[in-house]
Amino acid sequence: MEYYNYIKSLHLIFVITWFAGLFYIPRLFVYQIEAFDKPEPDKSILGNQLKLMAKRLWFIITWPSAILATLFAIILLIMQPVWLQQGWMHVKLGFVILLIAYHLKTHHIFKQLQVDKVKYTSGQMRLWNEGSTVILFSVIFLVIVRNALDWIYGVIGIFALGILLMLGIKLYKKIRARNPDA
Repeated sequence: MEYYNYIKSLHLIFVITWFAGLFYIPRLFVYQIEAFDKPEPDKSILGNQLKLMAKRLWFIITWPSAILATLFAIILLIMQPVWLQQGWMHVKLGFVILLIAYHLKTHHIFKQLQVDKVKYTSGQMRLWNEGSTVILFSVIFLVIVRNALDWIYGVIGIFALGILLMLGIKLYKKIRARNPDA
């Protein structure tokens, strides 16, 4: 138990860097997709630079952070096995599974864009970008509030957050339609 706070600190550090990667990579996807509509040589120059940036972010920051966050989480659960008997931890682990699925799907999109397969619009990627935000909000509130969390209000809060994010995306789309440089 003397190492508990060190392990917890490392877990949190790598969760933060994992989410940083998950927040930024869909933005790079948006720019990659939009670069496909540019005339040459802009299309090639931007496309190659954005692929390189995505590759470095994905394999140097995001994947290692995901692996290390998970490793330190497992160590914490070994140190505190009683958590596995608590309802809030079951829900948190459900969100972790959802996060891993999100990560793997993002990896799939990454691989497609690396070989110039564009299957999504930039608008769809902007929407995809909000998935990690909803998961992060859910997990943070769950872990901090734990058993005092009223599940009904929590679910309503997640839906409200989703609605606010959608409204923000629509507003930004309107602003961008009026001013493409916004």
